[in-house]
Amino acid sequence: MTTGLPVKLSEIVEDFQALDEPDRLQLLLEFSQGLPELPQHLQEHPELLEQVVECQTPLFLSVDIDDSPEQIVHLYFSAPPEAPTTRGFAGVLQEGLDGLSSADILAVPDDVPDRLGLTRAITPLRMRGMTAMLGRIKRTVRAGQTS
Repeated sequence: MTTGLPVKLSEIVEDFQALDEPDRLQLLLEFSQGLPELPQHLQEHPELLEQVVECQTPLFLSVDIDDSPEQIVHLYFSAPPEAPTTRGFAGVLQEGLDGLSSADILAVPDDVPDRLGLTRAITPLRMRGMTAMLGRIKRTVRAGQTS
């Protein structure tokens, strides 16, 4: 397991690290294609989504925290199909973080995008976009936490 990461996210990072750069890009594309559609309530009310303006491509997300004592977080993303890098990053975060507790998400290191090993294959601006996605998720979780 990769140090400091929740199990699902650790497995994803290890999958990326086990590949060479071209194959990492292919895996990112697969995450792009696997990004789930928005649930009906968000499709009907897109105003509930928050734009991550730091992303080069229009990316919107919703961070829902349930009322359980663990404060389980559910993540929803919307990004255009013609933006596979952005969608891929969103897919990694959705698969790696969705269903975790607020505390677990806040404990995720900020360098997750770098750990994927894409820094030479992806532009710095796109890497900052993924960092911004994670940062936005963590800020929203922090703001939504109850004591």
